[in-house]
Amino acid sequence: MQKDNQGKPVRVRFAPSPTGELHVGNIRTALFDWAYARHTGGTFIFRIEDTDTERVTPEYIQAAINTLKWLGLDWDEGPEVGGPNGPYLQSQRLDIYAEWAAKFLAQGDAYHCYCSSEELEAVREEQRKANVAPGYNGHCRNLTDAQIAEYVAQGRKPIVRMRMPDGSTTFTDLIRGEVTFEHKFVPDFVLVRNDGSPLYTLAVAVDDVLMNVTHVLRGEDLLSSTPRQLRVYDAMGVKPTDYPLFAHLPFVMGQDNAKLSKRNGETSIAWYRDAGYLPEAICNYLALLGWSPGEDRENVTMTELTELFTVERVHSSPARFDMKKLEAINGDKIRALTLDEFFSWAMPFLLKSGTATSSDSDVALVKKALPIIQERITTLSEIPGLLNFLFVKEFAIEAESAAKIADEASKQVLAISAERLSSLAEWNHAAIEEVLRKALIEELGLKPRIAFSALRIAVTGSHISPPLFESMELLGTQTSLARIKAAL
Repeated sequence: MQKDNQGKPVRVRFAPSPTGELHVGNIRTALFDWAYARHTGGTFIFRIEDTDTERVTPEYIQAAINTLKWLGLDWDEGPEVGGPNGPYLQSQRLDIYAEWAAKFLAQGDAYHCYCSSEELEAVREEQRKANVAPGYNGHCRNLTDAQIAEYVAQGRKPIVRMRMPDGSTTFTDLIRGEVTFEHKFVPDFVLVRNDGSPLYTLAVAVDDVLMNVTHVLRGEDLLSSTPRQLRVYDAMGVKPTDYPLFAHLPFVMGQDNAKLSKRNGETSIAWYRDAGYLPEAICNYLALLGWSPGEDRENVTMTELTELFTVERVHSSPARFDMKKLEAINGDKIRALTLDEFFSWAMPFLLKSGTATSSDSDVALVKKALPIIQERITTLSEIPGLLNFLFVKEFAIEAESAAKIADEASKQVLAISAERLSSLAEWNHAAIEEVLRKALIEELGLKPRIAFSALRIAVTGSHISPPLFESMELLGTQTSLARIKAAL
């Protein structure tokens, strides 16, 4: 087991606040946490930050759990698994946060702030006019007993603020090196709302300490919150040498070079799942967003990821999300599946679309058909469209394709094809190809693309289909000939 620089076993955590389906950025963080834990032989903790009860729902929490399971990112401590440091839902740890907030108040590290939202906004407006960085002005830092009594008499309910000392905070980020924040730009921050509920900065720091987290791998957008987190550690009595080590992961950018968001293409992992992306392909591609296995490799298995992943190989520069590269990797992963694996992934898409049923005959036909399309698709969602011609009860040619076989040349191809195929003794793709090539290419002198285009449309209903001769073999003699004659 690898240990951190204080000699402690590695413990990392993924702590989302699921206010919707988990997205690309969330999962990239979870993947790096998981890979680092597995690489070091450490512990991967899955913790849910659900104190925002209006936005974090039980449905979203369960969706987050299901997403990590689907991706194969198993956790050692957390929901449905348990562990010695639970509970792992922050909503079940409110008493713990309240106890620590009370300690901070008693120690003088925190204080009650009675400023109203209107007063705080007025201060921010003055700061904007004066071109000063906005932040709390410390009005309630040193209230007298009389001032406090007056605020209480007015019925004001205070929040709890952490007192930031003068000076600065410096820490070494495992990706960015030494980082310093001047405290004049880090004003006293809120720990507890006036309804008693904890804010992120209190809960996350308390949980990291109590759960013995040694490494915090998280997005670059949280870099500025680090001095606040270190301040809470300090108030808890944690020595700087025992602070968790931080690694802030680079932003993931969209194709427009802006931070990935719903506006420029960020989509939930559930969308990728429904669109037919394999979990290993998603993990493989997301691993390449900010990390490199070396040697210009792009195809990495989950096992190889755990063997190769180190924080030192994570880049500090932003990564760009490239949908085409993800599609290419997904296609590679599909082609690497065994037939049984491919069938297991394909069948749910065929059933959901109504293309095929779970009957023995349909299952047998699906298994025969999958090998002829495995090399040709990039997503599983393409499968129903490609195989629908095998199962459709009321066959019809697409209008756009039908127009392409209305000419006399196409009719001649179809007529000759029907004639020659009718006398075929053995119906398999090799025999079908042999007789049609002889009739259409050798005897009529047609080019293959022209010769077989009309036939493809006639038997599959579209100019885009799996390989023609294999498709006809699967359809059988009777159905193939009936469709050709119907097209005539």
